[in-house]
Amino acid sequence: MSDSSPLPPVRLRPAAELARDALATPLLSRAARLARWADGTTRVGAGGELIDEQLPAAAEELGFTPAADPDGDGPAHAAGAWRIAVDCGLVEIADEEEGTVTTGDALASLTSGSPDDVLHLWLTALEATLADASVPDLEDLAGSVGEDGTLDLGSLDWDPESEADFLDGVLGNLYLMTVGEEGPAEESAVPLPVLAASMLVPEGMEQPSDEILEEVSEAMVRLDEQFQLIEPIGLVEFQPVDEALLVEDDGEELPAQVDESDISRYGMVRLTPLGLYGMRTRLAEAGIAAPLVGDLADKGADALLTGTSGYPQAAAQSEIEQWLGRRETLGAARELLAAARGGDEGAPLRRLRCQQALSLVDASAEPALREVLGDPELGGLARVWLAEHGAADVPPPSESMIFWLTVDTLAAQLDAEGNSPELRALVEGLAQQHSGFFDTVWRVDHPDTAKVLEAMGRLHPDKKVAKEARKAAFKARSQKGI
Repeated sequence: MSDSSPLPPVRLRPAAELARDALATPLLSRAARLARWADGTTRVGAGGELIDEQLPAAAEELGFTPAADPDGDGPAHAAGAWRIAVDCGLVEIADEEEGTVTTGDALASLTSGSPDDVLHLWLTALEATLADASVPDLEDLAGSVGEDGTLDLGSLDWDPESEADFLDGVLGNLYLMTVGEEGPAEESAVPLPVLAASMLVPEGMEQPSDEILEEVSEAMVRLDEQFQLIEPIGLVEFQPVDEALLVEDDGEELPAQVDESDISRYGMVRLTPLGLYGMRTRLAEAGIAAPLVGDLADKGADALLTGTSGYPQAAAQSEIEQWLGRRETLGAARELLAAARGGDEGAPLRRLRCQQALSLVDASAEPALREVLGDPELGGLARVWLAEHGAADVPPPSESMIFWLTVDTLAAQLDAEGNSPELRALVEGLAQQHSGFFDTVWRVDHPDTAKVLEAMGRLHPDKKVAKEARKAAFKARSQKGI
């Protein structure tokens, strides 16, 4: 994910609800339980870890009794939860030489603090969990310890910084895929192969090479392990790769050929509502603009129209609704229309967002629309709004105004969606419905006339019509001396 790429806004749940979710996550709730369980007899090692002799008791405290834990994973879960308790300050080392602990001040914040206090501790736990997920498993580490007791990173083929950066990139792409959806963000699940490919397949490569596909497969195996470690902190919900699909390849387990008819068997991952909060916070702390729906509600109409220009349609509408909800209708309409004026590069898209906003207001906005009927930039959209609301005595637009509005609308659509199928259909419809369209449109005094005509030449499937559009674009440029 590029740091310079503008991100769509995300709608987060209230802090109180997120804090309840945080408290209910398996890892943080276990950490709190162990912090309350620890007493004067609890002993830890030099790094603050529970000594091996106490892990069975800690596991039993968490409910991992022999009957409930036939696989014997309880001690490992207890050790992980204890690390989170130490990292979050739920327990503190009282005496390093004796290896004793005491209750940390953070435990009170977790149990009786504000939602923000709880979320702050959860974010600390999240960072610790992500750091753990970037480390190779203990068996690999044990085999790479030299005779002098130091870790030989070269023998592991593991670069801690690169591994952490790769996981950060994966999570960043997952966030982008999630908030970029038009539907409710928290309902979007991403197939693991798609997520791995987003990091490894070069942009524009239609058919990945065998080497790239092998890298994707290896990344999927690693991500499958990492997401299983991350899921207990509540960042994601994860459906692991079906073990039946794993095959042996040079001694390594790799996913078999992906069957697109049942891609869920290759792993599915979804950011939870708490995960959206966590990732948005991490991105913001990294200096990446990660807006929230509602960020523009208290700003002026110019900031609203400019800020939503790059948003997906649904996100833009949500932002506009919040902005309108805080204002009187007539005044809001006047402010929007004033901000929509201009001949700069972003003006067409501002006017498109202005139209979207005005479609949400009632008839009390009519005076503001009538005030701009004579405006060459706003008169067309004002007439459209008045006609849609059944207003009387609306003067018909001139031919020049109709063509200007057409160019302006196409320019906005081009900026918003690029060469989309919707824009292609609009281009085909215009050329079909208006005979002599290109003979007239090149004369329109709009900054984007030539750009729009060039786009029509690219998009129209009929070669003859496309050639007419390109000729008209040349005339438009010549007229402006370009």
